[in-house]
Amino acid sequence: MTLPPASEMYRALETRDPEYDGVFITAVKTTGIFCRPSCSAKTPKQSNVEFFPSTHDALLAGYRPCKRCRPMEQPGETPTWLRPVLAQVDSDPLRRWTDTDLRDKGVDPVRIRRWFQTHHGMTFHAYQRARRVGQALGQIRLGDSPGRAAYDHGFESESGFRDAFKRLFGKPPGQARTGDVLVITRLVTPLGPMIAGATKEGICLLEFGDRRMLELQVKRLTSYVDREVVLGNHALLDQLDIELREYFDGTRQEFTVPQVSPGTPFQSACWEFLRSIPYGETRSYEDEAKALGSPNAFRAVGRANGDNRLAILIPCHRVIRGNGELAGYGGGKWRKQWMLEHEKKAGKRVSG
Repeated sequence: MTLPPASEMYRALETRDPEYDGVFITAVKTTGIFCRPSCSAKTPKQSNVEFFPSTHDALLAGYRPCKRCRPMEQPGETPTWLRPVLAQVDSDPLRRWTDTDLRDKGVDPVRIRRWFQTHHGMTFHAYQRARRVGQALGQIRLGDSPGRAAYDHGFESESGFRDAFKRLFGKPPGQARTGDVLVITRLVTPLGPMIAGATKEGICLLEFGDRRMLELQVKRLTSYVDREVVLGNHALLDQLDIELREYFDGTRQEFTVPQVSPGTPFQSACWEFLRSIPYGETRSYEDEAKALGSPNAFRAVGRANGDNRLAILIPCHRVIRGNGELAGYGGGKWRKQWMLEHEKKAGKRVSG
């Protein structure tokens, strides 16, 4: 989604123009809160404001909803049955609400999922994941210490930040900025925020921030690499950011940034096959299974592809069903379709 010019959005914020509600979300760096443009709160300095196209993006960036303008609710439309649930999520964002929990509260899981999809373009469970990931990573600036990040970005204490981080990564954030560590950061892409990680050997994590398996994938990775996890900058992450921008611009077809993808021998074989699929082309799960010498193992191939922790870099989005259907994708089928169409169009421009 293309946002209006920053100057126009800030003017709308200054005048509290309700016509811009739904067009963009305003986030305040000094408080860690995001609001509607029409929020009655005091207008922050322009240097302290960040704009997002949706509540989803603001959540993944580490901001929490304003309690005054309630941007997660729809004015005049938020049903009475939903308000208690939203209030409890606000009070304890790290809690994992299950369908059973919702039923115990008298809320139909299907009903709340449809409401969130209609009004925010995500499910209720995706909303929860976005809040947990956002709280763990925040909008932390490169070089910030965990303590500075905690207080600058809305946590009431450093221990609260550490708890959120530990729940995602399995260990508290480290203080080291150099040496043999796993460095984590957040990258912004046209398909939404992505979580990236690198060691001195290469990029070992690139996942969409709202992926259902993100937390599980991160925990598996940290057990594989067994290194201290830190938030900060890294030369390989900088290179990855540049190459991703070029990919989305349609000017890059192959990635040169070093990559590390630990897994079982079968997973590694599957991932190598994925790397061999030419840009702009697709293969079926059956094709992949046959290439690996196990023609009946297409379901196992699908599971191995789903365990890929390097989205886009290892192009599992290029594998589809034999009948031409897209099948599933960890980052969402809509992203898979977007990338396939993008690569097809960009490939034609280059060859033409």
